[in-house]
Amino acid sequence: QVQLVESGGGLAQPGGSLRLSCAASGATLSNYHVAWFRQPPGNERIFVAGMIRSGGITWYGDSAQGRITISRDNAKNTVYLDINNLKPEDTAIYYCAASNKAGLRVVGGYDYWGQGAQVTVSS
Repeated sequence: QVQLVESGGGLAQPGGSLRLSCAASGATLSNYHVAWFRQPPGNERIFVAGMIRSGGITWYGDSAQGRITISRDNAKNTVYLDINNLKPEDTAIYYCAASNKAGLRVVGGYDYWGQGAQVTVSS
C-alpha cells in the first residue's frame, strides 16, 4: 500500500506563501488520484484540492478561495499544495490523501492518508 508523509508546515506570517509537500512511498504515486484536506481547530476535516492521476485535471473545494494550488510531480512521487496570501483562517492540520477514484471531495472517498502537517498563520 502507498504511504504518505506531509512536510513543509510550521508557523507562517499572514500575507506570505507556503508550500506543503506529500511524499509517497511503497507504491507509485501515478497510480492514485490525490487530494489535500485540512482540519481547522475545533472543526471537521474538509476538502481543499484534488488532482487526477495524470495531473491534467484539478478540482478545488470552497475553502481554497482562489489562493491554493495543487500540483504533483510523479517522477518524484510527490504532491504539493501551495497557499498564497496566507490568512489566519488557513491555520489547520493539513492532510494528504490518495484514492483509486477521481473527483471525490469527502473524507470517506480516500483510502490512504498522511499523518498531517500543522500550519499556523499568525503575526
